[in-house]
Amino acid sequence: MKLGVLDYGAGNLRSVLNAFIAIERPAKLISSPADFDGVDTLVFPGQGAFGDSVRILKQNDLWSPLREWLAAGRPYLGICLGYQLLFDSSEESPGVTGLGIAPGRVRKFSPEHGLKVPHMGWNQAQWTSRAAALHTGGASSEHFYFVHSYYPDVEDESLIACTTSYGAEFASGIIKPNLVAVQFHPEKSQSAGLGLLKNSLAFFESGSC
Repeated sequence: MKLGVLDYGAGNLRSVLNAFIAIERPAKLISSPADFDGVDTLVFPGQGAFGDSVRILKQNDLWSPLREWLAAGRPYLGICLGYQLLFDSSEESPGVTGLGIAPGRVRKFSPEHGLKVPHMGWNQAQWTSRAAALHTGGASSEHFYFVHSYYPDVEDESLIACTTSYGAEFASGIIKPNLVAVQFHPEKSQSAGLGLLKNSLAFFESGSC
C-alpha cells in the first residue's frame, strides 16, 4: 500500500512523515492533482483555520481530487483538520462548506467549563466497540496529544470510534469503511500514536469495518 500525505502548505508534515518512517511505511507528499496517481492511501494531517484551509486547497487545485478520492471510498486517514474538514461546516468559518462526508458541524469549546482553550496536551480517548481494530493490546482507552479549539459534533453516532472529555464529551475520532479520522495527533503521541497509525493501515488493508 503506497501512502501519500496531503501537502497544502500547512501542517506538521515532517513529523507525520517521520512517524510513518518509524513504522516502516514511508509516504510521499501530495502537492498537486497529478501526485494522487499511484497512491493507495491518502493521509490528511492539518493545522489551521477551517475556511482558510478550504480556500488554500481550492487555490492549489487539491479540493476536487480530494473530494473525488473520498467519494470513491478510497482509504483515507484524517488528522486534526483532516478530521474536521470531513463535516458539513464549522463555527470557525461561517458560510464555508466542508467535504460533507460525515454529517455534523464543527463547534468551538464553550468557555462555560472554565477550561483553557485551545485544548492542548495529553488526554484520554475512550474507544468504542466499532473501533476494535484501531487500538492496541485490547485497551479500552489510550492517551493521545491534542491541540485544538474546535471539535466535530457528530450527528451519526454509529460513526464514532472514540470519545474524549474536555468540559463535555466529544467524538475525538470516527471510523467507516476505508476511513479513519481523529482529532488528536498520532505523530505526537509516542507509542500509542504509532500504534494507531500502524493499526489504521492494517484496517485499510483488511478491507473490514
